[in-house]
This record gives sequence, structure tokens and C-alpha cells, in this order.
Amino acid sequence: MGVHTIKMPDVGEGITEAEIVEWNVAVGDQVREDDVLAAVMTDKATVEIPSPVEGKIVSIDGEIGAMTAVGAAIVTIEVEGAGDTPKKKPAKAAPVKKETMPEPEKAVEKEPVAEAPPVTPVAAPKPVRSIPATNGPPRPEGEKSLASPSVRKRAMDAGIELVYVRGSGPAGRILHEDLDTYIAGKAEPVTSSFQPNNTITETKVIGLRRKIAERLQDAKSRIPHITYVDEVDMTELEELRAHLNKTKREDQPKLTILPFIMRAMVKALRAHPKLSAHFEDEAGIVRQFGAAHIGMAVQTANGLMVAVVRNAEARDIWDIAAEAQRLANAARDGTITREELTGSTITLTSLGTIGGIVSTPVINSPEVAIVGVNKIAMRPVYQDGTFVPRKIMNLSSSFDHRIIDGWDAAEFIQHIRGSLETPATLFMEP
Repeated sequence: MGVHTIKMPDVGEGITEAEIVEWNVAVGDQVREDDVLAAVMTDKATVEIPSPVEGKIVSIDGEIGAMTAVGAAIVTIEVEGAGDTPKKKPAKAAPVKKETMPEPEKAVEKEPVAEAPPVTPVAAPKPVRSIPATNGPPRPEGEKSLASPSVRKRAMDAGIELVYVRGSGPAGRILHEDLDTYIAGKAEPVTSSFQPNNTITETKVIGLRRKIAERLQDAKSRIPHITYVDEVDMTELEELRAHLNKTKREDQPKLTILPFIMRAMVKALRAHPKLSAHFEDEAGIVRQFGAAHIGMAVQTANGLMVAVVRNAEARDIWDIAAEAQRLANAARDGTITREELTGSTITLTSLGTIGGIVSTPVINSPEVAIVGVNKIAMRPVYQDGTFVPRKIMNLSSSFDHRIIDGWDAAEFIQHIRGSLETPATLFMEP
């Protein structure tokens, strides 16, 4: 018998370490050649590590969530023969489709990542109690406590009313042990059906959620955000949207407000092109784009993704709506591609009908602007000497204050507001 050591493979593209996100085997398991041992995640993609040999797992190095250097030993397998010589081929990382957090300039694959194993909740220790007046709710009037004569006599001698003692015997019968617990002050009073829950559950942050955390922390720590909020009267646009949805062709998608906002962003970017840009701060370069590649935040079961509606400036409302719908579906069912998750020049984010009144969206670095959409609500608006009901929505948008001045940010949002409040202009050339 011998042993074969499997090391963290070199997945290429200059990667020096990878995060272990899933173990498919345990010590003592028998594995066959090509069985998947583990899944690891890099900044580029998630890959599976197959076994190059048949044998028994004798050791595993590296916990889920651990960053492991390329070349470090991760699995040892007991094999027949001299060991450390694969029967057919060396272990290598086999790419699989799993989620990764998209980077603005780099390709990323998207597929489900294994979640960390559930952690058993640990109950907090019960506090030491003094002798309680009662250890349970009184029984309904007329209902006699179940107890033997000896228990009743002992309770009477101790001045204890059995109606307040909780019984642990059959049908709630009160036992001597229940009196012992009550007298020792260890009974836990029950005064209502609501009970404290002192459990604590720990979950390791790994995989896609870890990438999201790293990206957002980096953006907030490096970028001085300025957030600008203004309200938009959406009454006319909502009437137009309802009419278009009612009269649309069968082959046309249902219109949400997002295609209209994207179209308004395109028109505003024509007047304020510096907002469709990347700021490469380490190189000190602002890269301004003529195209409007609008990133669209999509919430999936495994975390937030940013799908990209490319060249929105060359699309009409219906085309934008169809592409946005296609990308959202692909992100949620795991078929979205690397190219569809990268290359945005400005981002639009929305919480839909739960969007609240105000939000402070985080810039999708290295972009310099993000437009946030809040929910539409009916509010009284004073017009022509009287209050009238109007559908009002707030836009909460953030900008990189190193590149975008507050005045420019406000003008950009006011341009979007003007287009949304006169929706006929959205169908005109920018």
C-alpha cells in the first residue's frame, strides 16, 4: 500500500491561491478515479478537483472558506502499490459552472456555489434562578392537579399550591421530582406561550457571498460617495406604461418602469457623458465611454449579480425591456455568461415595490455612478391651489465624488427626472 498526495492545482491566469468552498468527501471514504473531491473558487471562476486515483481518503487539509496556496497539499489518498503515482493522469481543476462575483473588467462564470454546511445551533446556558413563586400557569378553575396522596401531603406541608407546579408525569401528573425541582428553584416559570430563543447560529461567509462582501467593502473604503435624492412624478409615465402593456403585441415583453429609466439614463448621458466612465484610481486615469452599457442589479437565490444591457443607446423601449428580461431570467436560472456579467459603464439598481423612500446604493467600482430606484407611492401634491393625488417615486443615486461634482450629479438626475415626467420624449432620438 502507498499514499497519493493531491495538491491545490494551478488554475492558470496568475492565480496563486484559491478558496475551498465545498468538500465532497470525508476521511475514510472510498473514491474512484475522477470522483469529485472538492470545489474551489478563485477570482475568476469556481472549479472542481477530481481524484486521479482510486483509493481511501486518509487525510483532508483545509476547512471550507480557507484560502489555500497553489501547490499546497489538500488530500491524501491511500492507494494500492507504491503511491504518489497516478494510474492514468494527474489531478487538475475541471471548470464547472458555479457563481462567482463578476468583476467590471474581467470575465466570471455564474453557477450555484455550494453553501457552507449547516451549523448546529448552540443553546445559551440557562441563568441561575431564585425560587419562583410559580413554575407554570394556573390550571383552569375547577381542574384538579394530578398527584399522588404523598405528593399532595408533601406539598401541603411545604405550603406549595400544586395548581402552580408543572407536572412531568403522564397526563401532567406531578411527581416528587417536580416538587424537588420547584423547591430547588430550578423550575422555569411559564407565564405565556412566548418563549425566549437564546440559540446562536454561525455561518461561514464563503463563495459568492464572500466575493460580494469583498467588492462592496473595497468600494466603500476607497470611493468617497456622494448620494443625491430627488422625487419624480411618475403619474403620466405610469398611465403610458399601462396603455402600452394593454395594447402590446404578443411577441413584445411586458413593460416595467426599468426600461423607461434606462432610456432616460441614455438621454441624460448624451448631455453628461462623463457619467458613463470608469476611474482607474491606481493609474490615475478616467476612461470615458461613448456607449451606455447599463448594469442591471439582479437578485438571485445565491446573491446579487449585475447583468449588462449593452449599447442601450442603440435600443428602443421594447428592445431594452426584452434584453433586460432575458438577462434577469438567465441570471436566476444559472445560464448567464461571463460576457453578460461584465463591462458595465453605469449601473441601475432597484428594490422593486419594497424599494422604500430613500436608499444609499454603493457604486459598482470602477464605475463612477449608480442610479437607485425607490418604490412608487400615491402622495398628495399641491397644484394650482389644491392638493391632487400623484404617483411619486424617489431616485436615490450615488456618485464618485473624486470625479463627479455635486452640481454635475444633480444636473444628471434632473435630466433623468425631466424625461420621466414627460415620457413622450423617451421615444424621441436623444
